[in-house]
Amino acid sequence: MSNATDEENANMIHPTAIIDPTAKLGANVAIGPYAIIEADVEIGDGCVLQAHAVLRRGTVLGKKVQVDSFAVVAGDPQDFKFDPATPTGVRIGDGAMLREGVTVHRSTKPGGFTTVGTGSLLMGHCHIGHDCQVGNNVAIGNSVLLAGHVVMFDNVFVSGGAGFHQFVRVGEGVMVGGGARIAMDIPHYTLVVERGELYGLNLVGLKRRGFDAATLSELRALYKAVYQGGSLIKRAEEAAPLAKTEAGKKFLSFFVASKRGIHRPPQNVNIDGAAES
Repeated sequence: MSNATDEENANMIHPTAIIDPTAKLGANVAIGPYAIIEADVEIGDGCVLQAHAVLRRGTVLGKKVQVDSFAVVAGDPQDFKFDPATPTGVRIGDGAMLREGVTVHRSTKPGGFTTVGTGSLLMGHCHIGHDCQVGNNVAIGNSVLLAGHVVMFDNVFVSGGAGFHQFVRVGEGVMVGGGARIAMDIPHYTLVVERGELYGLNLVGLKRRGFDAATLSELRALYKAVYQGGSLIKRAEEAAPLAKTEAGKKFLSFFVASKRGIHRPPQNVNIDGAAES
């Protein structure tokens, strides 16, 4: 990386942009009108910042990240106890895209980072709260709200307007319906809507990712075994001998690690793990 005054980068920077001299810019970075880049920011090769984008101190962008107009990265956490002098930040992975008005707040923990993984898409006006860990290839719809400390695994798709309680975990390959209200954990590979109502496996998403028929069959059997009634953690432990695939083992391990509780299907829904998204 080179600093913001390098001649190589100067011809890609609009003259109205405000860039702290300590900021580090990679090659082929484009910065639009009135963008603001504060001290101790790192921007990888090929990144594009549109007009009025704001990168506050502690921002680290990977390669080819796009930040659209009025997005703010590494804003202070919305936490009364937080000391703004605490050295924390935000890390955005290679190829991620932050659309108009997105906000990503920095961590509350000294030396900590809120993270967004590679290839992820944060659509207009969504919010990623402090200390969240968003995985790779995640798509988060317009106006989605993640409270602090949410953990979102890889390949999750969240439709517009959904809201997530703090400390919730969202498993790999999950699909969340528009306007859903999520207050507990969502197991890997499932589909959830409305007030955290689980409607089986996200079979369309799993098939698109190349999960074979044997793995899908095992996941459906494990889903049914876990959700047949009683304690979900106990059922998951009892179902362990049925898990032969890595996906099956991952599915069961999610339940055992839960601390917030786990969303369940509505009482009037047949438990067969066969939901289509």
